[in-house]
Amino acid sequence: MNIKHPDLEIPATNPFANCKLEREKYADILTNIVNSYSNGFVLAINNKWGTGKTTFVKMWQQKLINEGHKSIYFNAWENDFENNPLTAIMGELKSLTKSANNQKFKSTLKKAAIMSKHIGPAIVQSIADKYVDTKTIKEAITEITKGLTDIFENEVNDYVDRKNSINEFKTSLADFIVDAYNGKPFIFIIDELDRCRPNYAVSILEQIKHFFSVPNIIFVLSIDKNQLGSAVKGVYGSDSLNSEEYLRKFIDLEYSIPEPNKDLFYKYLFEHFKFKDFFDSPERKQLRELQNDSNYFLKVTDLIFTNKNLTLRQQEKIFSLARISLRSFNSNSYVIPEILLFLSYLKIDRRSFFDDLKFKKLNIHELQENFLKTVISNKTEKTENALILLEAHLINFYNNYLHLNYYQNNLFKFNEETGSNELLINCVICKDKNNSLLRILENLSNSREGGLDLGYFINRIDLMKELTI
Repeated sequence: MNIKHPDLEIPATNPFANCKLEREKYADILTNIVNSYSNGFVLAINNKWGTGKTTFVKMWQQKLINEGHKSIYFNAWENDFENNPLTAIMGELKSLTKSANNQKFKSTLKKAAIMSKHIGPAIVQSIADKYVDTKTIKEAITEITKGLTDIFENEVNDYVDRKNSINEFKTSLADFIVDAYNGKPFIFIIDELDRCRPNYAVSILEQIKHFFSVPNIIFVLSIDKNQLGSAVKGVYGSDSLNSEEYLRKFIDLEYSIPEPNKDLFYKYLFEHFKFKDFFDSPERKQLRELQNDSNYFLKVTDLIFTNKNLTLRQQEKIFSLARISLRSFNSNSYVIPEILLFLSYLKIDRRSFFDDLKFKKLNIHELQENFLKTVISNKTEKTENALILLEAHLINFYNNYLHLNYYQNNLFKFNEETGSNELLINCVICKDKNNSLLRILENLSNSREGGLDLGYFINRIDLMKELTI
């Protein structure tokens, strides 16, 4: 079993064979778009970090290649050690060369080298270095004026040369692309642009716009636009910069991959991390109270993940942590799947709440308030009973954690007048369901698992117990 989910294998003949999110249809939509507007544009695939963009664009790229497109995948983050993105981009384009067009590429490369030359020292600094401490102030001013005139004239000439070199480069590049063109546009995919050095990211955008806007090249930017916008603001040193408007200059079309059905991915993770190997082991199947743990785990997963804005990467981390924690339980131990998964979720996505529980910073009422804030988006008529069950378990185990060997005395008491137990707290999930909460707490008080405390789970989630399975 792996702690980290490995990169999915992408079979060359069927790139989406291992896609568990049913995303091939979105790749087909994008292919239709690039085929319809083959003259060249910039497409941004905009989704949050951790939503599977990299896997998607790699699968799509292979499918494009299978359908006759020439395509390059370029990871900007892995290549931002380069100072000049032009070097890296031209290096990737070299893969299109063959004996027939090698000379055309060399010609394009030569023009790129000329175009990429930068002006020498800054004007004032170059003049100051030359004259300070060698002339009188009056002489220096006179000489600086002459020097500025000469350098400004050189600047103008250099501007003209650079502008011509850009045009020559684009003409040569277009000629090279046409030579490699097979009737379908060339697709250049740039991934992780929002993760690389901000100045490198901005430089890539600028160079795509000014140097590579030629027919038959389509650039695909796989980005989190909010993160890229923050990088742009950092480069220009202004939080007031309208990054949305700035990026609009470079992006012609924006597309967001639709969110997958929640159960598609978590059911896949359940299989991948082999939870059934533990929950459905022969030892556990012999114990009636442990036989349904697999179902309980999946039900509480659906309960917690529904309406939660969790990325695929966050879901993977929650499952990975829960699965590692399971290895510290004996095969016949009580696991209480709803608590194990809920605490794993808190540690990954609500760390402050997890730490407050761990260090006993909350009383029962504060625990309930935090619990309600955490699950309120999941509350529906359909989920109400399941949430009350989760609330009861959390309260019970935390109360035991606060008051070792004191159990439910702080949660309900026996009323001699009525001859029944009386709840000392209120159900926060539904004010009208106090009786339901009381019944669950009563059942827990009469069961062996009810005597567990929250530390029993926290220590395992924090990997403070030896792994045994």
